[in-house]
Amino acid sequence: MPRFRLLIEYDGGGFVGWQHQRNGMSVQEAIETAIERLSGQKVRLHAAGRTDAGVHALGQVAHVDLERAWPGDTVRDALNHFLRPHPAAILEAGMVDDGFHARISARRRSYLFRLLERRAPPMVDRGRVWHVGRPLDLAAMQAGARQLVGRHDFTTFRAAECQALSPVKTLDRLAVARVGAEIRIEADARSFLHHQVRNMVGTLKLVGDGKWTPDDVGKALARRHRAAGGPTAPPEGLYLVSVGYLDDGTELSVNQE
Repeated sequence: MPRFRLLIEYDGGGFVGWQHQRNGMSVQEAIETAIERLSGQKVRLHAAGRTDAGVHALGQVAHVDLERAWPGDTVRDALNHFLRPHPAAILEAGMVDDGFHARISARRRSYLFRLLERRAPPMVDRGRVWHVGRPLDLAAMQAGARQLVGRHDFTTFRAAECQALSPVKTLDRLAVARVGAEIRIEADARSFLHHQVRNMVGTLKLVGDGKWTPDDVGKALARRHRAAGGPTAPPEGLYLVSVGYLDDGTELSVNQE
């Protein structure tokens, strides 16, 4: 059966998360339903990573096996038609080798977290940023972020329900920058623990508020206990930006774990 790779964008505020849930519409269910309307097949869509309710994606990747070798543009346009009015869109669709797997083949995942510093609440970006409402100490946050880069046991930043076999991950990049009225935090790694990015952001906000020092971040990491870390940042500021594969020309800095 032909295998198709899909590049997907969605507003997570309109879904209960990526994965099927009993309490509402998931991104996975919405796209699988659209595929069934196109092809008549009941399918299972496999994604590069599961996102929680409220988390957005600019470049989620998924694959699905279809019985017919449709042109990629046909699949993209038909699925976007059938996805209406859900806040999700297929940006690209195309056939790939049977050995491709959206999750297993991935070699890099990149996330962005947006914090809005301005006093006035967001209107256009409501549900798409964490409104902190006051200036944060950028230099201190950058210093704190540097303590997390590298290969570590990230138990301090791991959700209790995380199903990863090991808490050891290699964080290749954690960049903190001010862009206009926002603090933007970008994270790159081959893979992440459940809530790892949101927990790191919540901890760095404590540093930006002056409640923690940058050295406190390293001390919390060394404790290897979730209670030692900061709070979990809200989901609406988080975006899955892109997923890198060996066949797409992406430069990879991650270790082959």
